Amino acid sequence: MSKQQDAVRIKKLRELISDYRYNYHVLDQSTMSEAAADSLKHELTQLEEKYPDLVTADSPSQRIAGKPLPQFKSVAHTSRMLSLNDVFNETEMRAWEKRIHKLASVDELEYFVDLKMDGFACSLWYEDGVLVRALTRGDGLVGEDITQNIRTLEAIPLRLRKTKPYEHLLNGRTEIRGEVLMYKEDFARLNEKRQAAGEPLFKNPRNTAAGTMRQLDSKLVAQRPMYFHGYDLLRQIGNEVATYSDAYEAMKRLGIRTNPVAEVVPDIDAVVEYADRWQDKRLELGFGTDGLVVKVNDRSVYSRLGVVGKAPRGAVALKYPAEEATTKIKDIIISVGRTGAATPVAVMEPVDVAGSTVQHASLHNQDEIERLDVRIGDTVIIHKAGDIIPKVTRVLSELRTGSEKKYDMVAELEAHELQFVQPPGEVIWRAVSRDNPAIIKRAIQHFASKQALDIDGLGEKNVDLLVDQGLVRDFADLYTLKASELEQLERFAELSSENLEAAIADKRRPPLARFLNGLGIRHVGVQTSIDIANTYQSLENLQKVATEKPEELYEIDGIGEVVARSIVQWFLDEQNTELLEKFRKLDVWPKPAKKADGPLQGKSFAITGTLSSMSRELAAEKIRAQGGTFQSSVGKGTDYLVHGAALGDGKRAKAEKFGTQLLDEKSFLKLIEA
Repeated sequence: MSKQQDAVRIKKLRELISDYRYNYHVLDQSTMSEAAADSLKHELTQLEEKYPDLVTADSPSQRIAGKPLPQFKSVAHTSRMLSLNDVFNETEMRAWEKRIHKLASVDELEYFVDLKMDGFACSLWYEDGVLVRALTRGDGLVGEDITQNIRTLEAIPLRLRKTKPYEHLLNGRTEIRGEVLMYKEDFARLNEKRQAAGEPLFKNPRNTAAGTMRQLDSKLVAQRPMYFHGYDLLRQIGNEVATYSDAYEAMKRLGIRTNPVAEVVPDIDAVVEYADRWQDKRLELGFGTDGLVVKVNDRSVYSRLGVVGKAPRGAVALKYPAEEATTKIKDIIISVGRTGAATPVAVMEPVDVAGSTVQHASLHNQDEIERLDVRIGDTVIIHKAGDIIPKVTRVLSELRTGSEKKYDMVAELEAHELQFVQPPGEVIWRAVSRDNPAIIKRAIQHFASKQALDIDGLGEKNVDLLVDQGLVRDFADLYTLKASELEQLERFAELSSENLEAAIADKRRPPLARFLNGLGIRHVGVQTSIDIANTYQSLENLQKVATEKPEELYEIDGIGEVVARSIVQWFLDEQNTELLEKFRKLDVWPKPAKKADGPLQGKSFAITGTLSSMSRELAAEKIRAQGGTFQSSVGKGTDYLVHGAALGDGKRAKAEKFGTQLLDEKSFLKLIEA
């Protein structure tokens, strides 16, 4: 066949494959077997390999995964992706209706209702009908570019269908907003495969969908069954799509799947009837949902109602009643928020509620603890308001054994490293020294010290100057410093400014153990940081364990209850969470740790006196690099005590007491160089 004939064949193959995709993914109909469709795709691929110049961006063959990305790019949304305010019952729903009727100044309002999908929100940009970009919600203003991942999903058309009366939507930009979903059946099959392979199981479809779409390797995305349901269509000209029901019909005709259960209803009574009808029936659906979305159907009225904060006035999410479960309180710890407010947090035995695992719940303040009479060891009922925030609602005192302990928040605050006060007339205790410059200076000095990130040029005087000038308020601020700013300060000439900026930039990927030590987590020193890094390999793994499975921390050698509680408390702290997110945005993150493995594996060392060949810090690093453990002093588990030229009688006696072998410097060097 000639190239001209093959070009015609390619065009027809594309149209037939796209038609199959539309019928299968949008209309739930199958026009041919999957094997037949695969055969057509194979023929198309072979023809396009023969004629590379005939390959187009919207060809079905272009769904293949690309090379792994180093990171996602941030891109601004054309218009803000808003969140919805929640209501939890009929009374709140009617109060919302009353408010918008008054604001809209109309006698009757028609509503568009749909079940709220438990998925991963994203936006698809089509230029002249061809998919050019896909963004996550992000913060609503700026999202991450996940186009490469989205292109692997068969459920999303690479080119919108040409169909009457919506041909005009193929001119210019058409933006489709919706949810990426993993259906419950596919999720179950995926977990069955993981279980058979001995891999950890995923928690729920929503988290799995979100985690999958944020993978940097699109090949992994292509291996998982994912779908897309559109819920909005945007154009630059506002009156092109008059109602939300029109938007759904347009999306369906263009090749985008929408929820078939969405309806137009005449009044709020019909909204309530819809909610009642689907409360139990929703469990039969292929995807998860925790409520419904109610919108004013007329888009011009919806737009006129405006936005308050991050939510439109013309829409609301009606949440179904919260689910409840019982669990036991293992501990109560203090969490300090960004405003310095001290909040008691219950650490509970893990329990599944509304499709997610709950282990922590706020107890708000001492008054609430006393009102509930909650004690460490109690069995309690928790519920999740709107399926989001876990709350202790009742103590099952009938199940007490007598071993439960009352919690004294005042005593706990007095033992805390920060100082707290209770302002007159308030029940909240607040830290008075959280933002104390002296504390900030000490923390940053430690972060930059030789045992932590070892940033050259960040000595005590330079840190003091940076904090006093307001250039640095936390660790992450160090990575925003520019030589041009530093040159303006009296201690920094041009060369030293450039050197410091370079020294800080050089520590954007510090070793995990050094980063952990630098964070200044209470009771977590050099060796504990190393033990933690060797166990969990990444900061993400540690954060997940600290917030979801804190009991695992007790299994690490050298970590007891006090240290474990301190680690959990640090990761639950709202300000610390924001700090980690700030590090991420600045592209600063510790590199994964590799567990040291060498001839000193399982052996512990202490050093006393001065070594002539190296500093104590360097000797400790050499020990750890070969798998050994460095201890600050001789103890029961110390295998070797390395000493300089002189060894005191006290140290010798202590070594003999614990059966610790003595090593002079020459023997030590021979051991580590063997």
